Amino acid sequence: MSALLWLLITLPLGAGAVLTVTGPRRDRWVPSAGVAAAVATLGVAVAAAVLRPSAGAPLFAGMEAGLAVDGLSAVMVVTTAAVTTAVLAFAAGELAAGENRGRFFGLMLLFSGAMLVTVTATTLPLLLMAWEVMGATSWALIGYWWRQPGRAAAADVAFLTTRTADLGLYLAAGAALAGGAVTLRLDALPQAASPWLHVTTAGVVAAALGKSAQLPFSFWLSRAMQGPSPVSALLHSATMVAAGAYLLLRMGPLLERTGWAGPLVSWCGVATALALGVVAVAQTDLKQLLAASTAAQVGFMVLAAGSHAVAAGTTQLVAHAATKSGLFLAAGAWLTALGTERLPDLRGAARSHRLVGFAFTVGALTLAGLPPLSLWAAKDEVLAAARAEGTGLYVVGLAAAAVAAVYSVKALWYVTRPLPPTRRAGDDTGRQGTRRTARTASASLLALTSTAAVLGVLALPGPASWLRGLVGAVDEPSPRGWELALSAGVVLATVAPAWWAVSRPPPVPLGAVRWAQGWWHLERAAHLAVVRPVLALAGALAVFDDRVVDGAVRRTARGGLAAARFARRLDDGGVDAAVRAVASGTRTLGRWARRPQTGLLHQYYAQAAVGFVVLALILLLVR
Repeated sequence: MSALLWLLITLPLGAGAVLTVTGPRRDRWVPSAGVAAAVATLGVAVAAAVLRPSAGAPLFAGMEAGLAVDGLSAVMVVTTAAVTTAVLAFAAGELAAGENRGRFFGLMLLFSGAMLVTVTATTLPLLLMAWEVMGATSWALIGYWWRQPGRAAAADVAFLTTRTADLGLYLAAGAALAGGAVTLRLDALPQAASPWLHVTTAGVVAAALGKSAQLPFSFWLSRAMQGPSPVSALLHSATMVAAGAYLLLRMGPLLERTGWAGPLVSWCGVATALALGVVAVAQTDLKQLLAASTAAQVGFMVLAAGSHAVAAGTTQLVAHAATKSGLFLAAGAWLTALGTERLPDLRGAARSHRLVGFAFTVGALTLAGLPPLSLWAAKDEVLAAARAEGTGLYVVGLAAAAVAAVYSVKALWYVTRPLPPTRRAGDDTGRQGTRRTARTASASLLALTSTAAVLGVLALPGPASWLRGLVGAVDEPSPRGWELALSAGVVLATVAPAWWAVSRPPPVPLGAVRWAQGWWHLERAAHLAVVRPVLALAGALAVFDDRVVDGAVRRTARGGLAAARFARRLDDGGVDAAVRAVASGTRTLGRWARRPQTGLLHQYYAQAAVGFVVLALILLLVR
């Protein structure tokens, strides 16, 4: 049984690794190989969801790399594998020849494989490893066109922002060890002793909010739009941003045990749903609108996690994954065909490319929360749980649902306008459009949007009870009749004015519009609050290192050289000079002593006589 689980994660990771290093020389067969690997992974994921295998291997002393498919991860592995398959099938006809398809398809499979490990991991070390691989591959995918400096910089911003939040998982691991949860099993983390329990929880919450682009980390999602559209479709639906929401849903017992984490997460989620919904309304770029709406919709999942509504959050996650991946693929198809993603330049796009337009229309209506489509039912499940936690959460969540209708209608209004008389070359603001959509786009778009439309059945009494039993949340509240009617009424009452307001924008202060278009300037705030202080501190430390640490070393070296030169002078002018003087004096004395040694007897006699006379004179004088 465990072999099935190992196959589930090694199949996409292995195929991805092979395709990544294949290079552009095998471009022709790479898309087929990538899609085949994704289809095989989907088959294994379905089997794993049915059979629920588990596996483990020793990792560190007292810790193991544990994997298991339970009720929650069963839903996630099927969702991840299905969306990956649809996105790769779409991408097979999107990437032009010579764009190194091997690197693209390989990274996409690695990205998906890392998500599969994340959702099946039962221990924190393995989850952390998969978390890191997912972050690294997302950086490579967002910066896929890395030769363009703007895209490479955007990938850096997204990577560094999520990495900053990811440090929370390292903090959580250390705190859990200090608190006695030495196995680092996810289900053992709530047993950590206080105060380490609270530190562990804070680390998990920070990492999850960062990955899911919740406030205040939301701005990285705007930068992530620099990647190819299939990357956006996968990143915004069943991986990456969904990983943070999944982690919070998985760690529900940990949030509940602290007491403070649940309300904090709930309010963070509902605030993001409302604030980023307003950001989406203000956008004039389709991909930016969809990106902001992703953060807003994930906010409902985070709200569910904080409200202890695992089944409701799972329903929202699955419905949003199908909806948003279809919308991003439709936006990508138009970008390829029309060369633009600006909403004013997309007028008539749904009429000129009818199949894409049909898929986008179904997706936009689902995103708006219109009954009986899936996100209407999913939101009501979430809001019912939020109302049980507090009326304030419910009211703000209902307002966020109304805002979702506004931004969805705005996007739909532009693409369904009558076709412009002629299309000018200057309308291709992104790249030169091909004026056609790829043949591979149809199947993926129809599959995703039809799934998005019907997934609302998960909120019907029978399927909802089944899902609650599957994820172990049988006591979750269901929306009452008046709640369903109220949310439907709010959305329907919003749609008509929103449709009218797009063509006749109401007067809004320009400053407020610019703030919303700039994602509340969260990136600038991060620069002011984090980046600049860190760079200033780094600069100060560099100066301290140069002037104090390195300076001391350099001054010590200079002192050593000066002492060496002084010692050399002292040696040359003192010791060596004295030695040379003694030697010279000795030689002189030797020469003087050698002169009387003539070998002639009469000279020796004369020398003795002279010496006798000198001695006699000395004696006479002394006396």
